[in-house]
Amino acid sequence: MSFKIAILGASGYTGAELARLISTHPSFEIAALSANSKAGQSMSSVFPHLRHLDLPTLKTVKELNFSGIDICFCALPHKASQQVISALPGNLKIVDLSADFRLNDPGAYEKWYENPHQAPDLQKEAVYGLTEFYRREIAEARLVAGTGCNAAAGQYALRPLVKDEVVELDDIILDLKCGVSGAGRSIKENLLHSEVSEGYNAYAAGGTHRHLGEFDQELSKVAGKEVKIQFTPHLVPANRGILATAYVKGNPREVHESLSRAYEKEVFLEVLPFGETPATRHVRGSNYCHIGVCGDRIPGRATIVAVLDNLAKGSSGQAVQNANVMLGVEETAGLMMAPVFP
Repeated sequence: MSFKIAILGASGYTGAELARLISTHPSFEIAALSANSKAGQSMSSVFPHLRHLDLPTLKTVKELNFSGIDICFCALPHKASQQVISALPGNLKIVDLSADFRLNDPGAYEKWYENPHQAPDLQKEAVYGLTEFYRREIAEARLVAGTGCNAAAGQYALRPLVKDEVVELDDIILDLKCGVSGAGRSIKENLLHSEVSEGYNAYAAGGTHRHLGEFDQELSKVAGKEVKIQFTPHLVPANRGILATAYVKGNPREVHESLSRAYEKEVFLEVLPFGETPATRHVRGSNYCHIGVCGDRIPGRATIVAVLDNLAKGSSGQAVQNANVMLGVEETAGLMMAPVFP
């Protein structure tokens, strides 16, 4: 069976990544593409690396015909998705890649995104899109909210440990490095090559990063009580990749066993042998997440390192994985490509 796919916001990095992944999907056919600022242009003129694909011409969202579309990926900016999705047909399955539907509580959304939610009913309907932990809900959902890429990397490292109570919940430190594409494709002065290259910097320090709303929501839900982690992201001069290093109080061997047990049957989550740590170059361009655990010279402490590609497993790959579950096709379809190396 073939499913027809629409991608809204196809001129951004996640939109292009969706097109790349779906082009090899055995059951998906891209039937419609939108990019309001580049409407009328071909996808190959916006992204020459996709020149070999026979893709629809970019249109505005209003010009698209959604009859016959089975599922729609919304790769639109934060705050724009909620308005656009509200106007889409009510029977259309949707995977949203923005932050607009990740938080269950409208008050939490307003706190972290400094804007009242414009579609609270849809917000209540949305299912959080961390596939490995919400498969049953995603399979029955009409609207799935993809996670933040930082939030995904951190949760893969921490969720099983919180659930199994093998770490102290009031002393979790997450130090995270993210490639420049995590900030999107919009032109920003602080993302110019001369501003980013030959160095890296912390940003949103002091507990101000918006993905903390996801950590608060999800880790507290797993623990059954409030959990707040200390989290600082850093921008590194690389195009792709996230490396999340978590420092926890707990027995390192128990930490490793907890993660190994949780992900034993997960195709895309690979726990390395104890003492080994992964690198972002080992997962670049793929839907895999590699996780390593090692001890510390201070007894009773462990270090967890998780890596993933922010545009793939952290966003567009995760979106395709969720769509597979929603449509009842093989969860790994279109996602088994090996990482690009070097």
